[in-house]
Amino acid sequence: MRNLFLKLWLLALLCGPAGMAAAEDFVPVPPLSGHVVDQIRMLDAQQRSALDSVLADYETRTGSQVAVLLMSSTAPEAIEQFGIRAAEAWKLGRKGVDDGVILIVAKDNPKALRRLRIEAGRGVQGSLTDAQSKRILEDVIAPHFRQNDFYGGLAAGVSAITSLLDQEQLPAAQRHAPAAQTDDGGGWVTLVAVLFFLFVFFTMLLRSRRNARNNLNSNDWGHGSGTSTGVIIGSILDQVARSAASGRSGGFSGGSSGGFSSGGGSFSGGGGTFDGGGASGDW
Repeated sequence: MRNLFLKLWLLALLCGPAGMAAAEDFVPVPPLSGHVVDQIRMLDAQQRSALDSVLADYETRTGSQVAVLLMSSTAPEAIEQFGIRAAEAWKLGRKGVDDGVILIVAKDNPKALRRLRIEAGRGVQGSLTDAQSKRILEDVIAPHFRQNDFYGGLAAGVSAITSLLDQEQLPAAQRHAPAAQTDDGGGWVTLVAVLFFLFVFFTMLLRSRRNARNNLNSNDWGHGSGTSTGVIIGSILDQVARSAASGRSGGFSGGSSGGFSSGGGSFSGGGGTFDGGGASGDW
């Protein structure tokens, strides 16, 4: 009973003002702005873009989400606790499939807090086991990092992670159907244009006939009237053709932008869950 009381007292202390103050000192989890979140410019722009493209293409092909977080330090937290917070905030992986992975590098962490971490979602731990994650950190990434080859280490690590994920029997990536092609809007525009020009045409035709009755003896007018009528008809047909072309263009805009959903533009987690699986390391 005495031990139970002490445990409850410690829990109350942690949840009290002192515990809240300690939590406020934790490093905030950065927003998920892309497949590579580089807070310390560990990579140059070309390297970041290349690595981000690899991970975006992998998500497009498989549906699994893998992200890389490069930061200065997780202190005062150990990288494991920070990794759990990052996983809960980002929610990488598909909901119900839980196939998200985060590779975290805390470059300036003291060795006691570890500087490398792989956080593996629940759905990929069959192949990306804790032992395999540890091996990737120590045998694949760390040798490059010891030579200050950070991009080489990350590229090799990502390749090793995705190779293991490919061994999982995960659901295939969902294809998003192309946007429905419709010319309803264009059809209405065309119809209104045709009716308008027909109205103008017949109005002018009736007026010309009235004028013709008043000028039956004028041969020159008759010739000019035929010419002007032809010009009017030609103009109407030209306008109708342009309107129809405009309607087709408006009706099909964006119709070919289907395909897989990717990380291009805005990127967010898919609702995957984590349970602390993975491994930590150093270099």
